[in-house]
Amino acid sequence: MTLDQTDRAILNRMQEDLPLTSHPYATVAAELGLSEAELLTRLSRMKDDRVITRFGPFFDAAAMGGAFCLCAMAVPDEEFETVLTKVNAHPEVAHNYERTHRLNMWFVLATETPEGIEATADAIERETGVNVLRFPKLQEFFIGFRVAA
Repeated sequence: MTLDQTDRAILNRMQEDLPLTSHPYATVAAELGLSEAELLTRLSRMKDDRVITRFGPFFDAAAMGGAFCLCAMAVPDEEFETVLTKVNAHPEVAHNYERTHRLNMWFVLATETPEGIEATADAIERETGVNVLRFPKLQEFFIGFRVAA
């Protein structure tokens, strides 16, 4: 898929805060000179084409009584896709990445309670037969990450 200037403008704008209005997509669309329908159609197309893989807010789970944990697994290459499917089936899993390292699968768990980290990681271990290494967050850094489209 080739991105045109409008797609790029949408991607750049959607990385900022959404307006707190009853129709935030209509507001953003108007800012970009589009109709709400065109904005939503383009976002859907980019998601279908895997230009974007997810779209949604980032919540501070810890501030709401939950927890975050960085996890890593050493998954045998021949089992990677199977394990990936099982890991990603858990709604608590985010940011799952493959790495070229002995620990070749890294992901973040975000749970409603601190106990949820252990419960989810333990469930993943049972389902996959692969040990889940847990690296709990000790300090938070805000980097304001944005990708220019």
